[in-house]
Amino acid sequence: MKVIGSIDEAVQLIGQELGVSDWTSIDQKRIDAFANVTGDHQWIHVDPDRASAESPYGATIAHGFLTLSLIPGLSKANYRVENAKMGINYGLNRVRFLAPVPACSRIRVRSELVDAAKVDDTTVDLIVRHTVELDGSDKPAAVAELIARMVFLKRRSNAWAPCVRRHQVIN
Repeated sequence: MKVIGSIDEAVQLIGQELGVSDWTSIDQKRIDAFANVTGDHQWIHVDPDRASAESPYGATIAHGFLTLSLIPGLSKANYRVENAKMGINYGLNRVRFLAPVPACSRIRVRSELVDAAKVDDTTVDLIVRHTVELDGSDKPAAVAELIARMVFLKRRSNAWAPCVRRHQVIN
């Protein structure tokens, strides 16, 4: 796991792998829950009997957007940003769903820092390529470039650091 503590540190990590998550299971219960939240009840995702009989995959498959939505949580094991007062999902540059994720399979995420675009003195856009690997497959399930906008705390020199005052509580 890589730790990014500043804009300069992010720039130094461009082109490097940040980490690889543990495997996580994609079971039918998770797929059904995602279908219920999104309203996407297409049979290829939620009807195991029909998918077994009619699908070219022989089983139900996870929604592409379910796979995509798991990236932020899984990538927490790959890198972390310290000294930031906030971070937001700023967008996506590119997303490709390259292989189906069958129910009862496992995925993990491999993260690489593609770019660190400085916005201003405290803000940087981290462009991270996340490759969703499918256990037992040479082909990834998905590849997505996510943009995370990080706002770092302003640096203070020791000479200008404010004094720490003790506050008394009066009863």
